[in-house]
Amino acid sequence: MTVQGEIDYDVKDVLSEALLGEDGTGPPQRIVVDLSNVTFMDSSGINVFIAVYRQVEGSQGWLRIAGAQESVLHVLQLVGVDAVIPCHPTVEQALNT
Repeated sequence: MTVQGEIDYDVKDVLSEALLGEDGTGPPQRIVVDLSNVTFMDSSGINVFIAVYRQVEGSQGWLRIAGAQESVLHVLQLVGVDAVIPCHPTVEQALNT
């Protein structure tokens, strides 16, 4: 999934629905989120990724983040998300890990 723009309180519900599935079947078992076009992310985005990670991991799947710009990657590292959810420089690397 490719995300662009800003991830904040105003879009957290849309992001969550896109990642978790709107039809009630739950998230896909394997998810790579391309953040290369995301210019800002606050704690709302962090909370969405942690919730999705927990659901996917509970069903033996995985969530990986790819291409985060330096400012977004810094936020992920600051709160320790990168220690839980693997962060990769590119989508290709995220898919091949």
